[in-house]
Amino acid sequence: MTHLTSLPDRTVLAVSGADRVAFLQGLVSNDVAAATAGQAIWAAFLTPQGRWLADFFIFADPGGERLLLECEAALADMLRQRLSRYRLRSDVTIADTGFAVHAAWGAVPPMIDSAIGAPDPRLAEAGWRLLLPHPAPGAADPAAYDAHRLSLGLPDGSRDCESGKTLLLEANFEALNGISWTKGCYMGQELTARTRYRGLVKRKLLPVASAALPAPGTPILHEGREAGVMASSRDGRGLAMMRLDQIHADLRIDGHPIHVQVPSWLTLPEP
Repeated sequence: MTHLTSLPDRTVLAVSGADRVAFLQGLVSNDVAAATAGQAIWAAFLTPQGRWLADFFIFADPGGERLLLECEAALADMLRQRLSRYRLRSDVTIADTGFAVHAAWGAVPPMIDSAIGAPDPRLAEAGWRLLLPHPAPGAADPAAYDAHRLSLGLPDGSRDCESGKTLLLEANFEALNGISWTKGCYMGQELTARTRYRGLVKRKLLPVASAALPAPGTPILHEGREAGVMASSRDGRGLAMMRLDQIHADLRIDGHPIHVQVPSWLTLPEP
């Protein structure tokens, strides 16, 4: 069975021009050249100090003349403006497309051949990302996909990452194919590499479960001291930015017990 949802909180920007690949290559965390027909990449745009500002999927337009950035709609204007600052004399144009974004999981979606689409590059279990001219009829409520991605422990942009503060390794980009360690320099690359090689990660975005999960930003406590901070959640399952030295402690949120569940795809650093 195929599950399909439209994602109205996502939008698509087109990066056109002869220099589009080289332009993005120097700005984002993953290898832009790996975005080919039927294969998307997931990448982040960082501050010069290596902190998260936005993340997005990059598709190669089948026409061969554009790269398509599927991003959070609320961050699209910021992303377009910030990327435009680095155009200089590059042959690059950034514009809206009007595409409707969809996610599918389960069986292969029947419209995969007629859409601009690709498997979700983060995890095979995540399914597919699809760009269509209009929202697909009969698509399920976006809450269905939200529950699916929370069950896998996948971050959802600004709902789980803090602008100008979150490091990519804190949000598990290294385990979800969001970073190229071989492509060369990009903005924020120095801190990202140093965090990896020096083992500087002290906290991680991890799945949590509780009978009641409150709003993002609510502290998770161990013996009255903060051990983590709640991020997105739905129906008792969510994500939280947790101190690694506290994930096996007796944790409480708003007085309720809360349990950390490390996903099978993530290997935590040694203490």
